[in-house]
Amino acid sequence: MSLALYRKYRPSIFADVIGQEHVTTPLSNALESGRIHHAYLFSGPRGCGKTSSARIMARSLNCEKGPTPNPCGKCQSCTDLVANGPGSIDVIELDAATHGLVDDARDLRDKAFFAPVSSKYKIYIIDEAHQLGPGAANALLKVVEEPPPHVLFIFATTEPEKLIATIRSRTHHYPFRLVPPGILGEHLEKLCQAEGVKVEKGVIPLVVRASGGSVRDALSVLGQLLAGAGKDGVTYEIAVQLLGYTDGALLDDAIDAIGARDTATLFKTIDLLVESGHDPRRFAFDLLERLRDLVIVDALSDQAATVLRGYPKDQLTRMASQASRIGSASLNRAAALLAEGLTAMRGATPARLILELVAGKITIAQGDSSDTGMISRLERLERQSGFDVVSAVATPTQKVNKTESKAEPKTIKEEPEQVKSEPAIAEKAPSSADIASLRRMWPDVIESVKRKRRLTWSLLSASTQILSVDNEQITIGIVNAGARDSFIRSESEQILIDAFVEVTGIKRKIEVVVDLSTSTNSNEAKSARVDEDPDDEVRLSGTELLMKELGARVIGESDK
Repeated sequence: MSLALYRKYRPSIFADVIGQEHVTTPLSNALESGRIHHAYLFSGPRGCGKTSSARIMARSLNCEKGPTPNPCGKCQSCTDLVANGPGSIDVIELDAATHGLVDDARDLRDKAFFAPVSSKYKIYIIDEAHQLGPGAANALLKVVEEPPPHVLFIFATTEPEKLIATIRSRTHHYPFRLVPPGILGEHLEKLCQAEGVKVEKGVIPLVVRASGGSVRDALSVLGQLLAGAGKDGVTYEIAVQLLGYTDGALLDDAIDAIGARDTATLFKTIDLLVESGHDPRRFAFDLLERLRDLVIVDALSDQAATVLRGYPKDQLTRMASQASRIGSASLNRAAALLAEGLTAMRGATPARLILELVAGKITIAQGDSSDTGMISRLERLERQSGFDVVSAVATPTQKVNKTESKAEPKTIKEEPEQVKSEPAIAEKAPSSADIASLRRMWPDVIESVKRKRRLTWSLLSASTQILSVDNEQITIGIVNAGARDSFIRSESEQILIDAFVEVTGIKRKIEVVVDLSTSTNSNEAKSARVDEDPDDEVRLSGTELLMKELGARVIGESDK
């Protein structure tokens, strides 16, 4: 039987302890200078190196060349106290959970006055010290306050505030912290190389995420994955299934559906999730984390990599495209609704039911009268009209002519739901399938796609362009690989083909490729756009969109 990874790779010197330099450096300096205290308190989360550091401290003190921060590794004390060594009779490790009675404390106090057998110091390492009962703690108080010169105490605990103040005040307190993801990830990669097992890209971030910053938990999870590795090593699919995380493709589908406000597609994704055996709570949590990442990408733009470490560049580009399609207000609203849903999932109501209700609230903002819902609707109006709706709401009187301010504001006639009557296909169809004609009709094609399926419209409405056309196919350029993959995965090709037939009368195969020149800010895209008549009466202005959506009206000075 092989040793567990957290035992096999337990550090034996302070230099091997990762992520705790704020503790190991002062302790090393104290050992170097000989300023040794009689009692120490190591506190912090589980699995961050408290007990291992206590053993290293004991090894450094009892080394023949000690006290030293670098034990020789050759003397009897060093060989006894090395990681996974036999141990020393002069270093006593106690678990306060099983030795927390008054009698145990009295026995420890009586034995402490006897000299060490073969070492310089008799060291007591009391783990889980917060579980010492009040009587036991008080019984130890005197010997901890004034121990014999050969006795040293090291208390280790996850909850230092539960240890009585009279003992805490007599110790040097060193707080341990969770290990940062970057440092922990590098450490795990080195261990995988040492074990000679190939690990697929993306597995290490999953292990780091599952550990929550605990080195011991990370090594336990990694050991489980390595134990079940096949000839190809540890694959990403196996890691996702074993750790219970949601597949990234499902998260991308859900995010794309939210961006397109496509409730049907979002419900289908949830159904596929449940049918695949995934936990709805886990999916909701993973989706909330993805929304948090999108909020960061939306806020930091090109600097998002400084916060979202470990993400490949192509994934960050894809997330930037998703964030731009959804919008800042809608992202924050969706995250808030999911957080509320996760809280509600703790009750007796089936988790799937709550998840579907939350999904409906996210994609259908019209029924949300809250502040976040109103802001989300305003943001959507701004994106559709290219008009600063918020500014129009803040200063409506600036848009009103002074000569008309005293009169009643003009009423705006309601536009019919179908603004443009669709001419016959024969009138729209170009004489030949030339690229210039198709580019002029591209906005009408997009509008037809919108009526058929909002998810497909969301993928095509931003940063897309017709690149080429021939007798067999039409090539569409899209700005990033993420949107292209979503287009293919969502089976949107037939939707676009039907839209071309409806608008142009042309039926061709559709090919979608990645083309950076299709960015909405590029000169090529600007020159290829069809000029829109600013005086087109059938187009609603930003103010009119606001009035139609929210039931608002322009207020003149006479209305004040």
